[in-house]
Amino acid sequence: MTTRTELPEDRESTAGGRRSWLREHSELGVCALLLALGVLVLTDALTMNVDITQRGPVGPKTVPIVVGAGLLVIAALLAVDVLRGGRGEAEGGEDVDLSEPADWRTVLLLSGIFLGAAALIEPAGFPVAGALLFWGAAFALGSRRVDRDPLIAAVLSLLTYVVFDKLLGVPLPGGPLMGVL
Repeated sequence: MTTRTELPEDRESTAGGRRSWLREHSELGVCALLLALGVLVLTDALTMNVDITQRGPVGPKTVPIVVGAGLLVIAALLAVDVLRGGRGEAEGGEDVDLSEPADWRTVLLLSGIFLGAAALIEPAGFPVAGALLFWGAAFALGSRRVDRDPLIAAVLSLLTYVVFDKLLGVPLPGGPLMGVL
């Protein structure tokens, strides 16, 4: 009886086979993410400190438990589908050219505008920070109408402030306009 010695080529093909299998089943990474998120949501929901007395059949733990359980079910169903050979389809948007590189200038502009608005919301108030956010986003996405965009941004920001702060009762920082509105 002869025994075969493992050759370096065998190890490479095994490692290559493992990499190939992982590449073909890369959607399992999404399953792992959904599983971790579901466990996190369920853990937080089940350890939530809640007053014992509740007014109806649905308490504050119900929605997080349903969402966490849903995430676990979706993770399991997706894992079964992937292991049975299911594959996600590549993005085929009609106006997206997937061969072109990402537009990092726009991404960085939008990120900077968002961070700037977040920094300004407390000292300047939501109407001012929101107007700069809307105007900046329009500029970053290609609009160059300097006669129209600031006006639309200001109206949209003020309208959003009034709806949330005054009509819905969600307090937003008003900044210098606090006493006016």
